[in-house]
Amino acid sequence: MKTFENIIFDLGGVIINLDYNRTAQAFIDLGLKNFNELYCKAQQSHLFDDFEKGTMHPENFRSELRKYLPSETTDEQIDQAWNAMLLDIPVHRVEWLRKVGEKYRIFLLSNTNTIHVDAFTKKADSVYGKGEFECVFEKHYYSCQMGMRKPDAEIFERVLQENNLDKSRTLFIDDSIQHVEGAIRTGLHAELLKLEEGEVVELKYLSLIS
Repeated sequence: MKTFENIIFDLGGVIINLDYNRTAQAFIDLGLKNFNELYCKAQQSHLFDDFEKGTMHPENFRSELRKYLPSETTDEQIDQAWNAMLLDIPVHRVEWLRKVGEKYRIFLLSNTNTIHVDAFTKKADSVYGKGEFECVFEKHYYSCQMGMRKPDAEIFERVLQENNLDKSRTLFIDDSIQHVEGAIRTGLHAELLKLEEGEVVELKYLSLIS
């Protein structure tokens, strides 16, 4: 680890706890019985890809989902179901990140969308104070604001170039194997954060700091 100077962290499943099953069940309860065929951690339809790239507005995203739902389904119900996967951002994990930030340049790189950004920003602000969570990182990058998404090389290259990061001294940490593989193809070092029984393995086990 002494060879690394920079660390790029994923958000969902690495820093904020997620439960994809909660969103799947919420949509099933609303009437979308085949939600898992449209979206899961390993793969997703173009609808979700476009939303994560920011090329689809929330209104259009909801309208597309409503095609599979009862016509009376409200925007609020769709947002609540979509956000159901977002759990907590543990305080001890953020404190750990602050310590990591004392030794490394740290960045946040997340495939996400505007509905989720609004939801987890409110969660973080309620715990840490307005804007304090994002200040833990030197800079944060959200796919929906960049027009690109992981695992495509262009998104990694953007972060590297904008911050003058040396690939050979940069570590990327994600909980999705396809994103880790994309980072490796780009020339980064990458670590897959494995899940155990639905709980995120604590980051301290990666031994980034003593």
